[in-house]
Amino acid sequence: MAEAPLRVLLLHGLWMPGLSMGWMARRLRSEGFITSVFAYPGAMAGPGVVVPALSARLRAADAVVAHSLGGLMTLEALRHGGFPGIGRVVCLGSPLCGSGAARGLRTHAATAWMLGRAAPLLRRGCGPWEGSARVGMVAGTRALGFGRWFARFEGPSDGTVSVAETRLPGLADHCLVDASHSGLLFSAAAAGQAAHFLRHGCFEAGGQARMETRREV
Repeated sequence: MAEAPLRVLLLHGLWMPGLSMGWMARRLRSEGFITSVFAYPGAMAGPGVVVPALSARLRAADAVVAHSLGGLMTLEALRHGGFPGIGRVVCLGSPLCGSGAARGLRTHAATAWMLGRAAPLLRRGCGPWEGSARVGMVAGTRALGFGRWFARFEGPSDGTVSVAETRLPGLADHCLVDASHSGLLFSAAAAGQAAHFLRHGCFEAGGQARMETRREV
């Protein structure tokens, strides 16, 4: 008997609507997964509001694909709720070690409000991952994004989050793709790596993604 397809819950990032996960959801459906999107008020609601609502959705899912802040919210929910049914999580450009750009925004009075109630989580990040779910990270290396104006990145970045900020201890695997922070949502390489991780618990070619040559939108 064939195995039932995985039910994958998708989460967007800080300033993005749920619709921003539409392309990734369609791509994963074409790979045989059942997808649904959890939309939440990213900047307007902190973990105290988002995590309980997210927890209800996680009970009906087998895996998660989350962009940026969505990855932090997911690990916060899993850390507090357990959810043994969630076997795999793919984060796309999530600053799990804390965001230098978010810390930089705090020093500018005109922009400090932009992070809303999500600011503390974005600035501090998550502790080392010790949960039962296998967590993989797809990080971008195309430095196009607003974060360059608020943080000095050491090493490669996606323009908003540095690769170093994505390397949380305890990850099952980590890979790089040639995409900007928002470009990860429309990256064929990122989608392919996410699908591979959801199936196998690791990324293709030992965690080294093939680099995209097409132009980012």
